[in-house]
Amino acid sequence: MENKAVSITYPTAMRDRPLAAIWVRRAAGDPRRGWLTADGWTVPVALGRGGILANKREGDGGTPRGTYHPLRLWWRADRHPRPRTYLPVRPIRPEDAWCEDPQDRHYNQPIRLVRDQPGDRLTREDHLYDFIVEIDHNSAPRISGRGSAVFLHLARSDFSPTAGCVSMTKASMLRLLRRMGPHTRIMIR
Repeated sequence: MENKAVSITYPTAMRDRPLAAIWVRRAAGDPRRGWLTADGWTVPVALGRGGILANKREGDGGTPRGTYHPLRLWWRADRHPRPRTYLPVRPIRPEDAWCEDPQDRHYNQPIRLVRDQPGDRLTREDHLYDFIVEIDHNSAPRISGRGSAVFLHLARSDFSPTAGCVSMTKASMLRLLRRMGPHTRIMIR
């Protein structure tokens, strides 16, 4: 009897579909560090300087506990090629910013700033906002003072705490983006 290689064709691999869920949990010993787990892989992340908080408030530095969905990817097209993702994608322009003023009617929404107008611009000199995943924290309805500009973005090299976001390495972000879609649940616990 002759041995022959058998070729088996499987249906579309699970890795070709968007993730159903991503978990973010705090690391033991440091509430400002955490672990992101998705589809059997786990990567370190930096969390807000206030750790994970159930009652998020503007300026508390906390990463909000809850279940969220990604809304879109903002990316620096002047620095990186468009990444593969199932999310809607928008290049970041120099005038793009985010409103963090609880008294403003545009609170926790993207805004456009003119040249000398102050605000939290998305075009930063560092690389933290080269890739930003906008999530639906405090978005429908928007409640003044309940937190704004909570994103997934790139981490500092020392993984120092964020102002309330979840940050990770560029390699981890690109891997995550390839599998993230609008229906992916981001569970921060």
